[in-house]
Amino acid sequence: MPELVEPTVGLRGAWLEAHLEWGPGYHEDGFGIRATDDVVTPEGFGSFVARLTAHDRGPGVTVYRWIVDGDRVLGGIVLRHGHPREDEVGHIGFGLRASARGRGVATWALGEMLCVARDLGLKTLLLMCLDDNVASARTIEHHGGVLEGVRTTDHGPVRRYRISL
Repeated sequence: MPELVEPTVGLRGAWLEAHLEWGPGYHEDGFGIRATDDVVTPEGFGSFVARLTAHDRGPGVTVYRWIVDGDRVLGGIVLRHGHPREDEVGHIGFGLRASARGRGVATWALGEMLCVARDLGLKTLLLMCLDDNVASARTIEHHGGVLEGVRTTDHGPVRRYRISL
């Protein structure tokens, strides 16, 4: 059974394996990776993890969790609260490596993160996915997401959902 874990350098090999499966680029939603992050070297990966774990404290809370099953990193999920770009990126973002999709893992992980949001006192969340990402749309809708519309962004058309907690 998968679990949500705080990012850790101890999972570097498993994380790199997941990152490699995703393919080139920095598009893994939920991992918090930036184009400037060095995730290949041990030192760079350590700095990346330190940045992620430092954000779950303070006034603007960002909680990163990796979705792990045994010794495999399946994906990542992030909860943003007080983020300056919440309206552009949403409160929660998640992503799974291709080999972990279609098994209900994202649905489970989103349910767990909604509990974290409730514990933080959040009442309504904005979640987004690409308009053609049927799997993510179903995952959000499974948890009560109500489509408020579709907006055109730099990434193409994006569905915007609200979830009331």
